[in-house]
Amino acid sequence: MFILSLSYIKPLDEVDQHLEAHRNWLKGAYQAGIVLASGPKNPRDGGVILCRLADPELVSAFIEQDPFHQAGVASYEVIEFTATLAAEGLERLLD
Repeated sequence: MFILSLSYIKPLDEVDQHLEAHRNWLKGAYQAGIVLASGPKNPRDGGVILCRLADPELVSAFIEQDPFHQAGVASYEVIEFTATLAAEGLERLLD
């Protein structure tokens, strides 16, 4: 499992120009079972995506499809982790 921590590298007005396309990309990833949760950071200087992919190469390919990446408005920190405990109802997150 991976945490993608996005940091905006352009002003918010430029980020917002790509927000709808980014959200549509995320909706497709939810439907494909890739993304488990996502949302903006607080304060809004980036966002977080929790995704379930098999390896870092797939994560890189996934990021390349993000309209934020394509527009050059965000940078990405990729954190891989293994979920070993989960709250009741979230057991599907366990590896």
